[in-house]
Amino acid sequence: MPTTKTRINVTIPPDVERVLARVAERDAMPPATKAAHLIRLALEVEEDEVWDAIARRRDTAKARFISHRRAWD
Repeated sequence: MPTTKTRINVTIPPDVERVLARVAERDAMPPATKAAHLIRLALEVEEDEVWDAIARRRDTAKARFISHRRAWD
C-alpha cells in the first residue's frame, strides 16, 4: 500500500543510530517514527530561534507599542 508521506534517506553515524534505536525501543515505536518525531521537534526549536531573532531586532529602546485591544481589532 503506497504512502502519502515523503520518504528521505538520512545517513547517521553509528553513535546516533544506537541512541535512536534505544529511545525508539524505550518509547515502543519504530526508529523511523522516532526519527520523524525528533526532526519535528528540532524544526520547532529552529522556528523558535528565528522568531526570537526577529523579536530581538524589534525590541529596542525606541520601539513603539500598541494596546492589546488595537492589536486585535
